[in-house]
Amino acid sequence: MFNVCLNCGEYRVDKAVESKGEKTFASCPACNHAHEFLQLPLFIVTGASGTGKSTVAFELSSLTKDFVVMETDILWDHRYHTPETNYREYRELWLRMAKNISQSGKPVVLCGTAMPDQLEPCMERRYFSELIYIALVCDNDQLKQRLQNRPSWRNSYPDEFINGMMSYNTWLKENSNKNKPVINLIDTTNASPNDTAQQIKTMIHGKYKL
Repeated sequence: MFNVCLNCGEYRVDKAVESKGEKTFASCPACNHAHEFLQLPLFIVTGASGTGKSTVAFELSSLTKDFVVMETDILWDHRYHTPETNYREYRELWLRMAKNISQSGKPVVLCGTAMPDQLEPCMERRYFSELIYIALVCDNDQLKQRLQNRPSWRNSYPDEFINGMMSYNTWLKENSNKNKPVINLIDTTNASPNDTAQQIKTMIHGKYKL
């Protein structure tokens, strides 16, 4: 809906975004028609499998209605399994979804594994004032135990998968402050889902005054 120009009918993702005072406008490259839209921040809650993203998404959505919380796995389909493009089509899909939802006036919180280098280059990225990354991490020993204790249908017990998640978890802890943009860390090792959700809520309210 949002990408279709109301004047000429062209479908353009690459609209020019310009702020004028307190208002932001998107202009169609085909006919220069401009329309006002809400350019809100987008919050990304990421982390290795087993650090608590799904549980926290459920807890966070119950905790407040100030923002819209969504888990990115709900739209996953094998056709989006394109590591050769860094999953670009799937990232564009979620940014487009979040952009349209945020026009209701509420920022969106996306919970799912994603890195800045997968989202920042996207065409749809221009429609957000800022992407704020929050990564859940925990001790590797506990991460391994959590993955091994999952139901069998999750297929989280193979050593290759567990080692990959521990490696990603370690990378986040060692590189979050060096990354551009910075990735904010929340340690879930000894925190309850409610405690973690409260930390995320506080972090979001600090970035977006509701």
